[in-house]
Amino acid sequence: MKTVIQRVTEASVTIEGQVHGSIGTGFMILVGISDQDREETVRKMADKILKLRIFEDEAGKMNLALAAVNGAVLSISQFTLYANCAKGNRPSFDGAGKPEHAKALYLYFNEYLRSLGVHVEEGIFAADMKVRLLNDGPVTILLDSEELFKNKEAA
Repeated sequence: MKTVIQRVTEASVTIEGQVHGSIGTGFMILVGISDQDREETVRKMADKILKLRIFEDEAGKMNLALAAVNGAVLSISQFTLYANCAKGNRPSFDGAGKPEHAKALYLYFNEYLRSLGVHVEEGIFAADMKVRLLNDGPVTILLDSEELFKNKEAA
């Protein structure tokens, strides 16, 4: 699982000319799923994301997590996070999860975040989406479950 987390002051997703979801302060998260990912992977990544202390405290230091700022999440499925550009100039997306598997885990990710009390807005899996955001900072964090958890036993 790969994610791109952007700290935002606002973000929205438009589908077929209509705003489908929008948030104020929080995270706009691009979510990529591989065929190796499981529900456990999704839970561990979600837990890690929610613990990221990348909002500024009263001293101006990045020291606060999403909950501390009453932030929300705009979650967007993004198979292109698995682009492989090693050969030629046309990316291969062979590392991205098969649609049925990826969609199920993407939806599970959103529901898991909600189960932890986070307000989550989302795009539609495989839709043509237009995403707008105001990146605050800018702060952008890349997380890859393979790098984070490859040598660790399941919790």
